[in-house]
Amino acid sequence: MPEEHAKLSASGSKKWINCPASIAMESKFPDESSEYAKEGTTAHSLGEAKLKLALNHITRVQYHKMIRSLDITEDMEEYTDSYRDFVLERYNAVKSQCEDAQIHLERRLDFSEWVPDGFGTGDTVIIGGGIIEIIDLKYGQGVKVSADKNSQLRIYGLGALSEYDYLYDIHKVNLTIFQPRLDNIDTETLTRDELIKWGEDLKPKAVLANSGDGDCIAGRHCDDGFCKARAVCRAYAEEKNRLATMVFKPPLELTEDEIAEVIDQAENLAKWSKLVKDYALEQALNNGVKYPGFKVVEGRSNRKYAEDDSKIADVLIKAGYDEKSIYKKEILNITKMEALLSRARFNELLGEYVIKPQGKPTLVRSEDKRPEWNSAEKAAEDFKDIK
Repeated sequence: MPEEHAKLSASGSKKWINCPASIAMESKFPDESSEYAKEGTTAHSLGEAKLKLALNHITRVQYHKMIRSLDITEDMEEYTDSYRDFVLERYNAVKSQCEDAQIHLERRLDFSEWVPDGFGTGDTVIIGGGIIEIIDLKYGQGVKVSADKNSQLRIYGLGALSEYDYLYDIHKVNLTIFQPRLDNIDTETLTRDELIKWGEDLKPKAVLANSGDGDCIAGRHCDDGFCKARAVCRAYAEEKNRLATMVFKPPLELTEDEIAEVIDQAENLAKWSKLVKDYALEQALNNGVKYPGFKVVEGRSNRKYAEDDSKIADVLIKAGYDEKSIYKKEILNITKMEALLSRARFNELLGEYVIKPQGKPTLVRSEDKRPEWNSAEKAAEDFKDIK
């Protein structure tokens, strides 16, 4: 997979479209790759290799060379199989209607016509019959990603149009999210002209973000885009402080709009306070920064065994203690059991013994696709299997 990144990346577009100063602000912080990001990169590399093998772009020997250094789990094997099968299904559907259909994997897409020096990598690009489809593999399971008005996908679509429009007379663009760990497949369809119009509206925002002259503007994009500068951004702090003043008011004194805003931001307020504290600790430890009224001390810790469990058990058994009395025996939870058996084998052996109790009512954003509590859609879902 390509490792080079553009200054104005498609993946970070939600931030720089809404907050033009985010590019300059984030440049002050080092790039750090999380375990989740590394896992996602591995899944993309494995999915690419499986597709290339299935399409006869590589031999089986080449395939094993591509994946031999990857840290692959059993779950990842299953989820990337799903990705491969989905992409092949979409490609074959287009090919059945258009013999010269094309498929490109991990394709570098140049969208500099709309975004200064802009380029990125499309996981899968399928062209045929006057249609382009971008399929973006999202391996994360923390947040369900929607294709609707997804700026990253739209920018990739612009890059694909830039490269293929004059060759294939494109009139429609399908932008698809494939998120196997959440069973989420979502597609937005735009006409060529609709996407081009969106790209023209994007241009001035991209130019402003690239110039470094824009203002910091706080909003949901800060948290949704995991902006690295949140801990020191004054606009973000002012927005959170404004909301915090409402948090300390009795609910009866708040309007419905204010309550909705508090609910929407409550979790982010907690995350922000931790973000600031973590940043302060890092600065105090590594740069000697002193914060009035605070100092760095050794935190509390709990006792733990210096050896692994088998060594501890061996000592106790030799001392005459019964093995049953020193071990706690319990069945693996469903997630771990699926990982052990594979999802197919789990369903075969234990599917009939699994239930899913009704979830407790919870407030979510209106765009959530779950039916409203006690609505007709909810009732239909509850009774769909009853004849």
